[in-house]
Amino acid sequence: MTDNMPPTPRDAFDLLMAGNERFVAGIPEHPNQDATRRTETAPSQQPFAVLFGCSDSRLAAEIIFDRGLGDLFVVRTAGHVTGTEVLGSIEFGVSVLNAPLVVVLGHDSCGAVAAACSALESGQTPGGFVRDVVERVTPSVLAARAAGRESAEEILAEHIEHTVDLLLERSRVLADAVAAGRTAVVGLSYRLADGSAQLVATRGLDSAVPTAS
Repeated sequence: MTDNMPPTPRDAFDLLMAGNERFVAGIPEHPNQDATRRTETAPSQQPFAVLFGCSDSRLAAEIIFDRGLGDLFVVRTAGHVTGTEVLGSIEFGVSVLNAPLVVVLGHDSCGAVAAACSALESGQTPGGFVRDVVERVTPSVLAARAAGRESAEEILAEHIEHTVDLLLERSRVLADAVAAGRTAVVGLSYRLADGSAQLVATRGLDSAVPTAS
C-alpha cells in the first residue's frame, strides 16, 4: 500500500492486526488522532475497514486496534446480531466508502451468547427486545452443539463464523465485492484479558485482483 494506491484487503488486514499487536504489547502509537487528522477527514472519509462488532463496552475498536479518526467504519450491536440496518450500514461502507475489509468482531464472555446458552438450557428467554437478540444468537449455539462443539470458546467461534457467512448470504453487494476481489470478510475473536484478536474465519482475504491502471 502506498499513499497513491488504496489498500488491498490483505493490506487492510495487516494494518489492523499490527495495531492490535501494539495494543497488546502496551506500545500504542495512537495514529491519526491529532488536529491535523481531524482537519484532513472533515470533508470526507476513506476508512480502510468496516468493523462490525459486539456492543460490549470493552470492545472499543479504535483503542484495541490502535487506530484513529477516519480509519474504521464501525457498526455495533449486542452479540453482533444482524438486521437490515446492519446490512445497509456495511453495504454503505463497502460500496460507497470502498472499504476493502469487513471485520466481524466477537469476544469471550459475550453476554448475548451466554444468554442464548442459558435460554436453551432453561427454556426461558428474556423479555422485551433482548429476546430478539437472544433468538438471533441461538442458531449459532445450536449449530455448535450439533457439531460437538460445547466449550464457550468453540460456541463463540461458531457464532463469529456464522455471522460472517450470514453477511455474505444476505448481502449481494458484499458477496459480489468479495467475489471480485475488492473486499474480504474476516472474523476475529477478541480476548478480554490479554487484548489479542484471533483470526477464526476468512472469506476472500487473499483473492484480491489487481486494480486496473
